[in-house]
Amino acid sequence: MFEDMSRRNFIKTSAAIGAGIYVSGKALGADAPQKDVINVALLGAGAQGQVLMSAILKKKDPSIRFLAVCDIWEKVNLRRVSRQMQSYGKKFGFKGTPYTDYKEMLDTETDLDAVIVATPDFWHAEHTVACLQKGLHVYCEKEMSNTIEGARKMLQAQKASGKLLQIGHQRRSNPRYQHCYDKLIQGAGLLGRITTINGQWNRSKASCEDLGWPEGTDIDQETLTKYGFKDMSQFRNWRWYIGLGGGPIVDLGSHQIDIYSWFLGTYPKSVIASGGVDYWKGHEWYDTVMAIYEYETNAGTVRAFYQTGTTNSANGYFESFMGDQGTLLISESAGRGSVYREGWVDEAAWDQWVEKGYITKAEGKPAKKDVDNEAVLDVREGSYAPAEYKIPVTMNVPYHQPHLVNFFNSIRGTEKLNCPAEIGYETAVTVLKVNEAVAQAKRLDFKPEEFYA
Repeated sequence: MFEDMSRRNFIKTSAAIGAGIYVSGKALGADAPQKDVINVALLGAGAQGQVLMSAILKKKDPSIRFLAVCDIWEKVNLRRVSRQMQSYGKKFGFKGTPYTDYKEMLDTETDLDAVIVATPDFWHAEHTVACLQKGLHVYCEKEMSNTIEGARKMLQAQKASGKLLQIGHQRRSNPRYQHCYDKLIQGAGLLGRITTINGQWNRSKASCEDLGWPEGTDIDQETLTKYGFKDMSQFRNWRWYIGLGGGPIVDLGSHQIDIYSWFLGTYPKSVIASGGVDYWKGHEWYDTVMAIYEYETNAGTVRAFYQTGTTNSANGYFESFMGDQGTLLISESAGRGSVYREGWVDEAAWDQWVEKGYITKAEGKPAKKDVDNEAVLDVREGSYAPAEYKIPVTMNVPYHQPHLVNFFNSIRGTEKLNCPAEIGYETAVTVLKVNEAVAQAKRLDFKPEEFYA
């Protein structure tokens, strides 16, 4: 994926040699044995767990069988999801047995092959490590962990077990993103030298209100305390609390900042950030964050801006990669994404990529700008707007489905993981540093050795 002597490969190779560690292809799925039926448990049946389960069920693949589900909110999440699994399972002869204690589930369900972990971030490390130690493959939602130490334990447990650990950065399996990386950036080099990246995820005030719960469905205080929650409000809104989640920059930004490093093929060199609890005064994590990363690539320096806001949804979420020859604007949002050729670049230079099917021409032609000849020395703009091209790849399935399919196929040995633990760890290091930069109000540098465990 990256150049042989890139900083990433050099660090990993040196570290592995120095530690006497060899990570076989099996860790990525290359040598995994063939298996027709994969028995799965869902650990964490909240909103995200239900999204993942739904993505699998919509695939209508009888070889993926949910045997169990575990969640501490017995009156709502557990009851709902268990019934859904049982209803679906009648057709294929399996049953989603409900549990409130994950240890009991792992001890009882001896036929499991894999577990999907969709619990709050601060539980990811303990749950993932326990599943790996039981000899199970794990799909763990992002963020890999809310702490670097937790992510490190997960990566080390994966290496020790030899089982697969996929982290839920689902854009890595999105065919549109894969096409843009493989064909447009690596293959055609359409953007030229990438110099600047912009990205954001803005959510409206209405989308960020604290979650409530139906009357009479409270979890008892003893259980809440046992599992790390002060009260029901904290249980329902854990993402906003220090020690439980990482705030919007981690919850949302992690997806997109992961793409920055993927498309550039390297780690960031530094980050500076500004943020605060500017609006949602009852929260602990920052509701608004603006961060600037600096990357050093073989072609030169790249500066990458990222913003997450929670009071206005303007322009939603996207990533924009700007090069001296073109711009890629892409989003996981269905149908959103284009490539723009800079006006000075000859159209014929891009025609070959149209012919190969890498891009398609958008309807219409770029408008000619009206330039005041007397103002040319003051307004240095091109005479033509950038020409738009479309990305000829669509995805008409749930966003998480291809990533889950990649996980299951890797268990079967027919594919390799698109986001193994090593990549998830690197992204965790990259993203968690933002909150630290906000707190210290200064630029923070990354050390190369921070990106491996």
